[in-house]
Amino acid sequence: MNVQYDLEGQRRVYERWAPFYDKVYNKLLSDAHRKTAEAAASCGPDILEIGVGTGLVLPYYPSDSRVVGVDLSQHMLERARAKMLSGAIPHVQLVAAMDACRLGFRDKTFDAVAVPFVITLVPDPEGALDECARVLKDGGEIVISSKLGKDQGFQMGIEDAIAPLMKKVGWSSSFRISRVEAWAKSRGDFEVTEIAPLFPMGFFKLMRLKKRG
Repeated sequence: MNVQYDLEGQRRVYERWAPFYDKVYNKLLSDAHRKTAEAAASCGPDILEIGVGTGLVLPYYPSDSRVVGVDLSQHMLERARAKMLSGAIPHVQLVAAMDACRLGFRDKTFDAVAVPFVITLVPDPEGALDECARVLKDGGEIVISSKLGKDQGFQMGIEDAIAPLMKKVGWSSSFRISRVEAWAKSRGDFEVTEIAPLFPMGFFKLMRLKKRG
């Protein structure tokens, strides 16, 4: 796989999406955003959000949290920074351009790493999860919200069939829950503690992985 090509492709997709991303996804994903923030905040105040985008999740973190957000797209980040400058999200300390597979943070820095709607899109999901694990404190959690597909049955067939179309709009429909479970099992220091349905009708999922320590 040509990772650089895939990263540039993602940048182009989100450059196109940036001007109207909030209008399209604010209400559709509000349930997922709120529950992702709540789950991450339950682990402690120091939170890293991977794929912060335009900052749609940021208002849902509690005021006493200390949030850092990273994203690949400068165009999306410009909108997140505007929200910071407005003073509406004072608990957000920084938003910065960064590759999920090459995080510029020290080991064991964060109580939680939130990964909303991005793990299915990065070229190397396992590499990104390894970086999340590296910067996560012992006892902390990786909190994933995304379209996590089934591993068998009619729904899996539909998800596979529409995957090329979903990729064109910056989504994935064929990423499997079992892939994250396999990553956790291969490492040995993570436990999947929850897989919960999200609006609408469980189409999206919330997945929590706790780091033993």
